[in-house]
Amino acid sequence: MILPIVGLVLGILLAWFMPAINYDYSKYLAIAVLACLDSVFGGFAGYAENKFDKAVFVSGFFGNALLAVLLTFIGEKLNLDLYLVAILVFGNRMFTNFAIIRKYLLNKFKKHDNI
Repeated sequence: MILPIVGLVLGILLAWFMPAINYDYSKYLAIAVLACLDSVFGGFAGYAENKFDKAVFVSGFFGNALLAVLLTFIGEKLNLDLYLVAILVFGNRMFTNFAIIRKYLLNKFKKHDNI
C-alpha cells in the first residue's frame, strides 16, 4: 500500500518543481507514462484474477517504461517511428486489462446487489 502513495507523492513533487517538459523529451515521457499505465492496469487485472505479484509489478513498471523509451530512442536514431509499436502494444494490453477489471467489478457488484 505504501508504494502507490510514494509514487503519487513523487509525481506531485515532480509536477510542482518541473511544470513544463522540454519538447524534445515529450515523446519519451508520453511513451514512458503509457508503459507505466499499462503496468498499473496489469496490476489491477492481476489482483482481480488473484495473480498479483509485487516483484512482477515493480519490475514490469520500470522495465516496460525503460524498454518503451529505448525503443523510441532507437527509432529516432534510425529515423523510424518505432514509438508507434509501443503505443499499439501498450494500448492493446491496457484495453485487455481494462476488460478483465471491468468483468471483475461487474461480478463483484452483481453478487452484492443482485443485478
